[in-house]
Amino acid sequence: MARRLSQKSPLLESFTLELEGRDQLLGLSSLFQLRTIRDVRLCFRNSGMFPATDEDVGLMAESMPQLEHLTLTWSEGYQASPGAQLGTITHVGLRAISKHCRSLKTLSIALDSIGFPRLCLKPHPDLLPSLTALTLNIETDAIPNPVIFVGETFTRIPAISQVGHGDSLQPVPDKPQQSVPTLLSRPPNLLTPHQVARELNTNPEGLSDSEAAARVEQYGRNELDGGGGRGTLRIFIKQIVNAMMLVLILAMAVSFAIQSWISSGVIAAVVAINILVGFLQEYAAEKTMESLRTLSSPTATVIRASHTKVIPTPEIAPGDVVELRVGDTIPADIRLIECMNFETDEALLTGESLPVAKDANILYTEQDNVGVGDRLNLAYSSATVTKGRAKGYVVATGMSTEIGHIAQSLKGKNSRIRRPVAKPSGHIPWTAYVRAALGTVKDQVFKFLGLNVGTPLQRKLSKLALVLFGVAVLFAIVVLAANKFSNNSDVIIYAVATGLSMIPASLVVVLTITMSMGTKRMVKRHVIVRNMNALESLGAVTNICSDKTGTITQGKMVAKRAYIPAHGTFTVDDISDPSDPTVGSLLYSSISPATEAEANDIEPDKKSSVIDDIPSHLNIPAVQSFLHVASLCNLATVRQTPDGQWHCRGDPTEIGIQVFVSRFGYGRQKLMAPLPGRKVGSVSGASSPRDAEGPENDTGWQWTQLAEFPFDSDVKRMSVVFRRDSAVWGETPEKMAFMKGAVERILDLCILIRTNQGDVEFTQQRKEDVLSNMEALAAEGLRVLALASREWNEHDTEWRGYPRENIEKDMVFLGLIGLYDPPRPESYPSVKKCHRAGITVHMLTGDHKATAQAIAQQVGIIPKALYKVPPNILSAVVMTASEFDALSDDEVDALPILPLVVARCAPNTKVRMVNALHRRKCFVAMTGDGVNDSPSLKEADVGIAMGSGSDVAKGAADIVLTDDNFASILNAVEEGRRMFDNIKKFVLHVLAENIAQACTLLIGLAFKDHSGLSVFPLAPVEIVWIILITSGLPDMGLGMIAATPDVMIRPPHDRKAGVFTWEVMLDMVIYGLWMSALCLASFVLVVYGYGSGDLGNGCNNEFNDSCKTVFRARATTFTCLTWFALFLAWEMIDLRRSFFRMKPGSTKYFTQWIYDIWENRLLFWAVMAGFITIFPILYIPGLNDKVFNHKGILWEWGIVFVEAALFFAGCELWKFAKRVYIRHNKIGEWAHDPEDDLEMGAFSRYTTLAMATLEGNGGLDMATKRMPREKTKEKEAL
Repeated sequence: MARRLSQKSPLLESFTLELEGRDQLLGLSSLFQLRTIRDVRLCFRNSGMFPATDEDVGLMAESMPQLEHLTLTWSEGYQASPGAQLGTITHVGLRAISKHCRSLKTLSIALDSIGFPRLCLKPHPDLLPSLTALTLNIETDAIPNPVIFVGETFTRIPAISQVGHGDSLQPVPDKPQQSVPTLLSRPPNLLTPHQVARELNTNPEGLSDSEAAARVEQYGRNELDGGGGRGTLRIFIKQIVNAMMLVLILAMAVSFAIQSWISSGVIAAVVAINILVGFLQEYAAEKTMESLRTLSSPTATVIRASHTKVIPTPEIAPGDVVELRVGDTIPADIRLIECMNFETDEALLTGESLPVAKDANILYTEQDNVGVGDRLNLAYSSATVTKGRAKGYVVATGMSTEIGHIAQSLKGKNSRIRRPVAKPSGHIPWTAYVRAALGTVKDQVFKFLGLNVGTPLQRKLSKLALVLFGVAVLFAIVVLAANKFSNNSDVIIYAVATGLSMIPASLVVVLTITMSMGTKRMVKRHVIVRNMNALESLGAVTNICSDKTGTITQGKMVAKRAYIPAHGTFTVDDISDPSDPTVGSLLYSSISPATEAEANDIEPDKKSSVIDDIPSHLNIPAVQSFLHVASLCNLATVRQTPDGQWHCRGDPTEIGIQVFVSRFGYGRQKLMAPLPGRKVGSVSGASSPRDAEGPENDTGWQWTQLAEFPFDSDVKRMSVVFRRDSAVWGETPEKMAFMKGAVERILDLCILIRTNQGDVEFTQQRKEDVLSNMEALAAEGLRVLALASREWNEHDTEWRGYPRENIEKDMVFLGLIGLYDPPRPESYPSVKKCHRAGITVHMLTGDHKATAQAIAQQVGIIPKALYKVPPNILSAVVMTASEFDALSDDEVDALPILPLVVARCAPNTKVRMVNALHRRKCFVAMTGDGVNDSPSLKEADVGIAMGSGSDVAKGAADIVLTDDNFASILNAVEEGRRMFDNIKKFVLHVLAENIAQACTLLIGLAFKDHSGLSVFPLAPVEIVWIILITSGLPDMGLGMIAATPDVMIRPPHDRKAGVFTWEVMLDMVIYGLWMSALCLASFVLVVYGYGSGDLGNGCNNEFNDSCKTVFRARATTFTCLTWFALFLAWEMIDLRRSFFRMKPGSTKYFTQWIYDIWENRLLFWAVMAGFITIFPILYIPGLNDKVFNHKGILWEWGIVFVEAALFFAGCELWKFAKRVYIRHNKIGEWAHDPEDDLEMGAFSRYTTLAMATLEGNGGLDMATKRMPREKTKEKEAL
């Protein structure tokens, strides 16, 4: 059609097209050739990813340099780039337009219904000289306030306008300022690595720690301004400007208005004390969170004084040598020294959504005038590494980086005001302004009330506080109504005090501080919390999906056995130091591992024996080939320092292999070192790092790396290409491709196998022989890898972007190597504790099935006596990823149980496992450390990243384990449960006290004096004092209680129910009513038992002779309520166990409670302070009758002590009733350990499940993870 149109309309000047796909645009190439066209309007609908249309629009622009008016619209289903979904800037491709359309006068860009978080419009800086008008129309509901960045070229346009909603146009420099001008004479992309090192006074071995610290002190920490927490002033203002405090201030204002000077003065004192205490507490909490932010910030791998270290990113200094790998977030602007297949995602900086391939050998000149995105010898701060590895010098840190320049330009530009949304025509109706204004007011009010900020629990408690405020207003009205809306000042102030009694003033503050203190405790247990929501979620975890290597195991890989089909089997024994190749014994056997495993009696000459003559084995070519692959297809380094210590650097698996080859003298550094008397130059793109003091190369060959295809969790293999230079002059260098990886992935790519007869065809029978040997090694709990190689005969290959499939084919199989990663000693008890806590542990590993099963049995994830498990259940207990992925979702859901072990696990398998668990109503925690683990970490309810993992994984996770230890996951769960329990305790304490106060004050309205006004059982000042002394510090103490003994033998809590379970709500009512009943009883006993029932006249305001009995009764009630509220805090230490027997195993039968209350010093002294301060308030003349409206008591102490005993008796009786009920009716309240049952021969969880599956007698109860039959059996036993 386009061709016919161009032929029939050769003088066409303008056209408008709506395109549904990319192919339609490519089909218009003939139309673009018309030189008469001046005006083009293109609308892309459902066009897919941005890069495709960017490229195609660029082709159009190149064909139409005469274009004067251009309109581009993206709409309806148009997807942002993957980077945009991660919150980065999306770049509309205008470089080609600005480069070729030099006559362009007007440009209009419209984005309709597209969810772009940030948009970057950045043309070539020196072009678009004729552009006079730019119009942006952004219409999207997906993003409330998209930020728009515009290059300086655009900001110079005479007529620039914006319609639609979004922030004002933000300038982004087209030519960023030079980084660290005080350190470098020219921009770093114009300098060679050697020049950069000289000007920065550094070298490849890195700075010393002292020098780095001095530079950080001189140039500042490597962080962007404004990234810290709240300032001191903001914390102080928050103590005043919050809903609860404003209620107190309002009550104070009312008191002053009615000239109740004493009440208003007391309330003012309470306000001041609350502000001061709240400020001090939140300031300390903010300092704690600040330190946690530092701990959870990304880390960087640097070389300091020849030693590799992992340090927090803010501690990076100019001149540091940084090592980068896949998944790292680049910590600063870096001039690359060396790189291998290195690519970075710079969408955050340049807007380019495709990764950028870097080249350390490129050098630019000032005449090149290259932009930021085209400087291929630099790596920029905040970009992420998507491929390969690299090393370089830090040339800029903090605000001096390129991303720092953007941050500087955006300071203070984030708008809190909603903007009106324009119609597609660009018109903004007045109703849009009204909606925007109302929305802005709503946002600010909700923020003030805490309804749209904080964690879910904080928001829930803020809503509760709002409800209680409404209840407080209602109660105040009730007080006024009971006194016929008298304008008596005493009635009004009592109404205010009654309202205050329902306000949990300290609730949200105590919650915030408790959570911050909880995160601090977690740091001590090797857990860093990145997302505060995780604190509320950890206690609800029902399933943990954990990696094996380094988490369940020690992560210290030791190469135990190596099988070379052409020679035999090597075994390493008696290893005391995994990093020292000189420690241990090296044994050799001429038979294979499979033969050894099957043979009952091995001939003496074929048994493994210690090797005395290693060179004799090195003379065999097959052994040499095997060691070359093991050493060179490996990034780890093992070297000995002058003082004799061995240092290893790299991945644990590769270190284990490197130590093994070093036993034969085939270490990587040695093989790549120059030959004696000869220096071989490297080729373009080669990377030959070596230690200047490394070992001398006496092997006769020097190996130079040409290319690297790193390990990928999807393909599960790694390949390298090396050139081998001979010591013999004139001999042609050879090129070899080496590969290592998962056995089944390597076997599929091999066509030959190296045997003692040479390279022969890799037949199916030979593959089965290799697999049987792999099974034999895996059965020993070894992780098995395969090694292969081939000659590479291609010439002048451009390695950047070269497909790995061209390398990884037609390989020669060389052998197997088995590595042992011993389980951590704490893994087995931790898994057992998980079982007791009702948590199922799944192990998802990349190891072979037999290896995974062996380790899982050792740590207790699956039972050792598998023969007792029915076959139909056993087949589901241990599966490979291929078996699991081959099942549809319906088939997975039909499995009797989801696999406890998944071997050969890929990242997508982890995501499927999480989704399958979610369909079974499970609450899942998932561990991960690699870039590809990010989807599963995000999909899980709690994502757990390893401290040694990639920054991308850490960014996707909710918590980070600093020691990569499975036991730390259990620590996190335990802390989560403890914190959740404590939150329930102080919430229950606060609300039960509120109920007690409200009931006492409202029922007390029935007491009338001679004038018909209510005689208050508690004076307003007494109410305010009780609120002050019995909340705050006691509740803070409750938030810091140690975990109860049964915290890890209960099943996970129901997250949907949250804090307000039926038990908590019932406790709240029972305790509140009991306290209120006792308080009213004390008032009645004094007035009507001791006294004559005369309530006097005017006893609410001042003391007179008729008020003697009322004042003593009021003092008795005040003392009782104060003590009850304080003693209730002690009763809340354990919601079910007796206060006098909170530790059942203790032999201190009568004194254990004393030790229990002394354990929590803050709670102890908070209670004692409230207990003791009663006495001066009761007996100091003037203070008692003038301020608190009561008198000192004498014989009434008998009532107080008796009622205190009754209070404890009532609480203990209620707890006893709960224990009896739970014991008889809630068997499932206690977690179940399936392995204990198995070891006893029952294994009821799986055997009962099998019976239920086969007989159709019911299914698994997901709430308790137990079968109905189990409950019946246990109930009968009880």
